[in-house]
Amino acid sequence: MATQAQRIPLNFFSMAFGLAGLAGCWVTAAKGGHVTHVVGDALLALCAVVWLATVVFYLRYVLSKRGAFRADLLDPVGSPFSSLAVITPMLLASQGLAPHAPSAGKVLVDIFLVLTVLLGGWLTGQWIYGPLELDRLHPGYFLPTVAGGLVAAASAAEVGQQRLAEAMLGLGIVCWFILGSMIMARLFFRPTLPAPLLPTLAIEVAPPTVASVAYFAVNGGRIDFFAAALAGYALLMVLAQIRLLPVFLPLRFTPSTWAFTFSWAAAVTATLHWNEAGRPAGQTVYTYLLLAAITAFIGAIAVRTALALARRTLLPPSP
Repeated sequence: MATQAQRIPLNFFSMAFGLAGLAGCWVTAAKGGHVTHVVGDALLALCAVVWLATVVFYLRYVLSKRGAFRADLLDPVGSPFSSLAVITPMLLASQGLAPHAPSAGKVLVDIFLVLTVLLGGWLTGQWIYGPLELDRLHPGYFLPTVAGGLVAAASAAEVGQQRLAEAMLGLGIVCWFILGSMIMARLFFRPTLPAPLLPTLAIEVAPPTVASVAYFAVNGGRIDFFAAALAGYALLMVLAQIRLLPVFLPLRFTPSTWAFTFSWAAAVTATLHWNEAGRPAGQTVYTYLLLAAITAFIGAIAVRTALALARRTLLPPSP
């Protein structure tokens, strides 16, 4: 990573995002009194280190190559992943910092919330203004405004900004409905996604599950009609992923593999909320099984990433 002008693709920010999702699972379980807060805090600290390292090396890349940042923001395939650079810190601030320093956590949530909305607005304008082919669409287009709005809603609710959280929930859900129809049309009726983008199909699980987590944060963890409706669509998307296993299993590991992580972490977090609100028989056992499964899954991807980094095969070849 010390090679001068080494290219850092924007989807590298999905690594910290996935770790933040895993931390969210443990934080949710800790709030229910099932596990210690130490694991969630440690994962958030690791996430912060990975996010900061990615920011530093990405800035080093764009500052050493003229026009690189502009090219990334205009890239019709990679540009949506830029939003993860400002979405992830909202999770770090709301879940990691706010419980220990409420004022500082609230300020950082607000700063990165504003940056998320501004970037989401700019990218939406770019998609309207610039030439964009339907075949370039992929589920990663959910990230800037759908994931951005829903994570902002959950984060704002965590730091006590209820009305702001409601506004961000509306932003995320409306963008989900609009973008979802276009992305599904592309997936249904156009050629299969290129192999490097096939892992983004896992992101289809994210909108209903992240919306569920955000809605539970806004409404105080209660199960009602809307929570049940979100769960119904989430179930459909999870079942669709099972049918896609023949597509996923032959894939080789690449940094794009991290597209699986936050989506499934959000599914586990939403399930933990349902588990806590419904309190079924065997609640604690279900919690431990869910935590074990998602930790093993994301942990395996993290180990594979560390091995690729050690072997100098993680980063794309220098031009």
